Amino acid sequence: MLGRVFKAFQYREFRLLWFGSCTSSIGTWMQILAQSWLVFNISGSAFLLGLDNFLAQLPIVLFSLIGGVIADRIDRRRVLLGSQYVQMTSSFVLTLLIFFKLIHVWHILALSFVVGCAQAFGGPAYSALVPMLVEKEDLPNAIALNSIQFNLARVIGPVLGGLALTQLGAAWCFALNGISFIAVIISLLLLTIHFVPQNTGESILTGVRQGLAFVRNQGAMVGLIGLAFFMTALAMPMIAFLPVFAKTVLHSGPGAYSILLSCSGLGSVLGALVVAALGNIQKKGLTALLMLLLLGGGIVAFALSRSTVLSCVLLLISGAALMAVFSMISTLVQLITANEMRGRVMSVYNMAFRGGMPLGSLTTGWLMPIFSAPSVMAVNGLLLLVLGAYFLLVQRRVAAL
Repeated sequence: MLGRVFKAFQYREFRLLWFGSCTSSIGTWMQILAQSWLVFNISGSAFLLGLDNFLAQLPIVLFSLIGGVIADRIDRRRVLLGSQYVQMTSSFVLTLLIFFKLIHVWHILALSFVVGCAQAFGGPAYSALVPMLVEKEDLPNAIALNSIQFNLARVIGPVLGGLALTQLGAAWCFALNGISFIAVIISLLLLTIHFVPQNTGESILTGVRQGLAFVRNQGAMVGLIGLAFFMTALAMPMIAFLPVFAKTVLHSGPGAYSILLSCSGLGSVLGALVVAALGNIQKKGLTALLMLLLLGGGIVAFALSRSTVLSCVLLLISGAALMAVFSMISTLVQLITANEMRGRVMSVYNMAFRGGMPLGSLTTGWLMPIFSAPSVMAVNGLLLLVLGAYFLLVQRRVAAL
């Protein structure tokens, strides 16, 4: 069983990238926790909290398609290294601003946009690089394990971030995140695999058009990308607005917030472990849709909960369902796509997946002061239930995969 769950670890390059990325992701989640609490604590505004998430994800929508073309034309490691350098520098700038008591909300918002720009180019390169590190039959397992490292960081990062925030102050969360980027930079430098870029001489705009045309002509691909967009737009605000639920619904502080965030991350780890153990199963599309229904129901129940313990359990279940949907959809997109088109196709997928987050966060943050946080989150869950039912009963291309 363990050999099946961790099968992709037999590949040296995948192990290097996994451990480096995991270390960096832990630091990133430490910063996410401190940054969300800092914005809400300074401003007291759910809208500004949503705006921070919006500005962090907006560059994905603006520049991801260009990043995908570049990922198909330049060594993907070089693109990733540049992305890490920019993000590391941003973390250290925030550290200094907090340390010297010069920090304002607009500083955080501006640097969130800068980090988002770096991720807009690094994201497609990373997604396109992972399939090059393993054999095709082990790709579903690699994607699930990659999800595990990200969500394991969501468990460890908030715990460490909560301790650092309460005991040492926010500056340490940002400083430790900056240091954590060194791990992924070293792992990228140690990789021996190389991508030979295409020398087509075509313009970037032509490359973007080719990627979009490939997506349109692949049948169920449009449905998969649409699912990715609406899933993140409706589900991810539950995580982004946990500070609001911790403070105004559960009447607790940063300690409770870190516990809630960790429970969501732990659920995602458990969900990814199950997907990794299942391996290259049949009916991936049907499985994804059933998990989407579970996710929607979990979000509705979380919105109605007034108990910290029950909220933690529901976040655990929702996190597992979210990761199962994500892993299945990502695997299907990767399996359908040829390597020479992977950067561009994954940029479209990343734009949909990541693009749903800022729109969902901004809309949710705007509606919460009007209708209350639980009401808005419950509607998000109900819309996910409707979405899953539509793809199961009406538009069945995804369910047939």
